[in-house]
Amino acid sequence: MLRGKTIVLGVSGGIAVYKAAALTSKLTQSGADVHVIMTESATKFVSPLTFQTLSRNRVHTDTFDEQDPSVVGHIALADRADLFVVAPATANIIGKLACGIADDMLSTTLLATTAPVLMAPAMNVHMYQHAAVQENMQTLLRRGVQFIEPGVGQLACGYVGQGRLAEPEQIYEEIVRRLTPDQTLAGCRVLVTAGGTLERIDPVRYITNDSSGKMGYAIAQAAHEMGASVTLVSANVSLPVPVGVNLVKVVSTRDMYDAVMARLDDHDLIIKAAAVADYRPAVQAQHKIKKKDEKLTLELERTEDILAEIGRRKSGQFVVGFAAETDQLEENAMKKVRSKNCDLVAANDVSSSDAGFRSDNNELKLYDASGLVATIPLMPKLEVARRLLRFVAERMKGNRSEEQ
Repeated sequence: MLRGKTIVLGVSGGIAVYKAAALTSKLTQSGADVHVIMTESATKFVSPLTFQTLSRNRVHTDTFDEQDPSVVGHIALADRADLFVVAPATANIIGKLACGIADDMLSTTLLATTAPVLMAPAMNVHMYQHAAVQENMQTLLRRGVQFIEPGVGQLACGYVGQGRLAEPEQIYEEIVRRLTPDQTLAGCRVLVTAGGTLERIDPVRYITNDSSGKMGYAIAQAAHEMGASVTLVSANVSLPVPVGVNLVKVVSTRDMYDAVMARLDDHDLIIKAAAVADYRPAVQAQHKIKKKDEKLTLELERTEDILAEIGRRKSGQFVVGFAAETDQLEENAMKKVRSKNCDLVAANDVSSSDAGFRSDNNELKLYDASGLVATIPLMPKLEVARRLLRFVAERMKGNRSEEQ
């Protein structure tokens, strides 16, 4: 599957280095030309000879150990890579790349490469959650570096939590996906809404919801990876914009309504993953409301029903609505399918602690006019997005066949 592809594998120091050896073996067996760069710390856990044997290539550990006088080693490696993978990626190497530090073979080559970079973090749970590490990861995400989230479980330090290196099979599958891209949505124009809208009460107060926008952003990223031209209409989130996606920022439900309706006719697939406010204050105070009486009564009015208007106006577009529910999931999803004229409704239980608004995971039940048609089990939101889009693509393909 990977014949003809060159992968540079960076291995930084941690007990999970043994998993990198298994990954190297799997990549080599798939036909990839694997070149391993080890940090000095990594060599304390597994010897370079192990990776040399598995990759059938010389292992690089020292920037100044130049074997070929005709090239500069780290530049030559950086230029050859179709994909640069760092697994395990310690807090140290993540920090170095974020800050532009180049003081060893791995960090120097990372700064020199123009290939896509995929990092698989592995560290203690408290290190992973530390603000510095999270900020460094956000910095790298904004620069286009992608991450495979660490798993949750027993760590070598004795703690239980998130920090385990993803399994070699999972990293391998992600590498294959990136080097043999899925073009299922090539030529398709996709409009995605994401985030939670905000309705002002006065200049300092507002009504909103707990939506993080993670699901919508994952859908936008996955659609772009699958070859689509993607417009993301986003309300009030703190997430890096997926590379290659056209971002339209909005604040209120009215803003989102206007942005979507202005672009509706230019898109083939509409996925409304945003959590919009159903009501807004009938009157927005021009100045901060002062505390006076024991009670304050706000009069609310209905906001624009974006999904219903999409369903009313659509002219051949495939429309997917989201139903974020806390009870009667199937009943409420089916009501939305019928009342909003959706082709599909993706329903999820946002009261679940492991699949709610701010979780990195999700699970969906997909409904059309006939009832439940598919279930996507609990998994990272990006993978949920990919499975949802593959299902939608099949439905769209079927619709086109029926029209012909």
